[in-house]
Amino acid sequence: MIDKATIERIFAAADIVEVIGEFVSLKKTGQNFRGLSPFKNEKTPSFFVSPSKGIFKCFSTGKGGNVVTFLMENEKLSYPDALHYLARKYNIEIVEKEETAEEKELKNERESLLAVNQFACQYFSEVLYSQEGKAIGLSYFNERGFREDTIHKFQLGYAREDKNAFTRTALDKSYKSDYLVKTGLSIQRENQSYDRFHGRVIFPIHGLSGQILGFAGRVMRTDDKVAKYINSPESEIYHKSDVLYGLFFARQAVLKNDKCYLVEGYTDVISMHQAGIENVVASSGTSLTLNQIRLIKRFTHNVTILYDGDEAGIKASVRGIDLLLEEGLNVRVVLLPMQEDPDSFARKNNAQAFANFILANETDFITFKTNLLRGDAEKDPLKKASLITEIVRSISVIPESIMRSVYIRECSKLLDVDEKLLYSETARFRRNRYEQKVKQADVRDFSAHADTSPTPRIEHVPDKYSAEKEVIRLLILYPEKRFVIDAGEGSETETTVLEYMLNEIKQDELEFHHPVFNRLFQEIITCRDQNGLISDQLFIKHPDETLAQAVVDLITSAYDLSKIWKRRENYFETEEMRLKEIVPEAILAFKNEKVMKLLKETEADLRHAQEQKNEERIQALQVKYIVLNNLKINLSKGLGDRIIVTPS
Repeated sequence: MIDKATIERIFAAADIVEVIGEFVSLKKTGQNFRGLSPFKNEKTPSFFVSPSKGIFKCFSTGKGGNVVTFLMENEKLSYPDALHYLARKYNIEIVEKEETAEEKELKNERESLLAVNQFACQYFSEVLYSQEGKAIGLSYFNERGFREDTIHKFQLGYAREDKNAFTRTALDKSYKSDYLVKTGLSIQRENQSYDRFHGRVIFPIHGLSGQILGFAGRVMRTDDKVAKYINSPESEIYHKSDVLYGLFFARQAVLKNDKCYLVEGYTDVISMHQAGIENVVASSGTSLTLNQIRLIKRFTHNVTILYDGDEAGIKASVRGIDLLLEEGLNVRVVLLPMQEDPDSFARKNNAQAFANFILANETDFITFKTNLLRGDAEKDPLKKASLITEIVRSISVIPESIMRSVYIRECSKLLDVDEKLLYSETARFRRNRYEQKVKQADVRDFSAHADTSPTPRIEHVPDKYSAEKEVIRLLILYPEKRFVIDAGEGSETETTVLEYMLNEIKQDELEFHHPVFNRLFQEIITCRDQNGLISDQLFIKHPDETLAQAVVDLITSAYDLSKIWKRRENYFETEEMRLKEIVPEAILAFKNEKVMKLLKETEADLRHAQEQKNEERIQALQVKYIVLNNLKINLSKGLGDRIIVTPS
């Protein structure tokens, strides 16, 4: 358990723009920052960060909160783990009390799987420096030219040849066999367990926040029957198609350079890092996936793919270019010299020489694809037609019309084809793709697009709670703001929003029926009674995720994170300047909401009494109804004689 004072130090130290900026490319817009949503694929940025409020808001999904909430949403961390992440980042020491057996049991499966992987990573790193590890694993890394600091940075390791050395050690350390199997570290067959990665050097695979999601292992012995590389299997924490190797280490360099180099393998990434080129990630030896591309897109729109000289391998993987183009990324391609891959080339060149080579040799995808496929098509009209079709198909997936036009002109020049014909073919491909999407939309599973956020949303509460929502919003935004009210007999008095509203609510014994608004109101009362300072920050940083999320929803609008400004003839007026009007109106609307509810209940009771022919009850309810109806009329006048319709 983390004590309250430490939590406050963490929140005070954490810069929300800096933290979120490690996961999302943010650009300053006025007082706030904006970027593409990390929770949903989008082309127009709808994700905002307000440094002054210390909150983020994603208008495409409705998610919002503080810096801890973001880590919980984006990295699927628990509240304590998100605090630990920030504490490590800002060098804040956390002293925790010992967890009870019950608290340990409550840790969810995801946390347990991550804990097992963290232990395994440490174990493999230590084994690398054992006698066997030095002779085999460390020797291999040294042969590849990896320095000591590089090995430690990427947390490289080695798994003993003994087939269940790791499993025995983990069980001795009280890690559950079930979690060892679920992470894929252990394989269980016929009631026996053995290590998946035994006899292999280990490449830990990190998530964006640095957590160990899985591992890759390269075999050290020569055996054609054994796969050269194996990966952790799919699990709750590891999905290979959603991870880019090295992105955890590359994020800042990608943002700084506004460019990402894309390679194929683990050693390609490590060697390029060691050479001083850090904005590089790998697809981990698999075909590039849509989710991997969207990960890159969160940090930059500029991608340069590095291919080695294996032409057959390039043709097999060139499909990834179309996926990148379809997501609106700017794609460049570099073909390395024959017999070279990014790993070997990086070991022979420093960062400057490597960068110079890329600058001199990178081409746009049209030129690259044409040169790659044109060889067999020079003297064969059918093959040339096929080449043109292939390139036009790639152009057709580009979402921006201007970019499509530029590439069509370039293709026309390179292949000596009429530009109008290329436009026509591009349009045909786009039309066919659109029709295909329409057909898919007719049968898609809408549940896949549902908001799976566990936190209740309050942005669009039912109308019957709208007045409650407005009262809570004003109490959170302006509790200590002073304004003048009419005290009767021509005099005025000054009060605060908090004093005025609490007095009115208490005087008429009003209640909040929406569960979240009621909890927020009780928190406000408790804070007031303890002489605490009530502010939006108190709730934005609240450990209860539901309350923190609710407050973010309350204080943000769909257009901006700043206060609402209203034009008044020749000047602008803020909401704060109009509290004298807004606060009493909000209370009147709140009272009216309750009266309308009581009227509806009284009508129902009256009908029931009439059915029962209970004259005494009927008379009492009729009197109550008349009193409530008169109160409704008076409230209507206070609200500017607006028409109030009793709900059916």
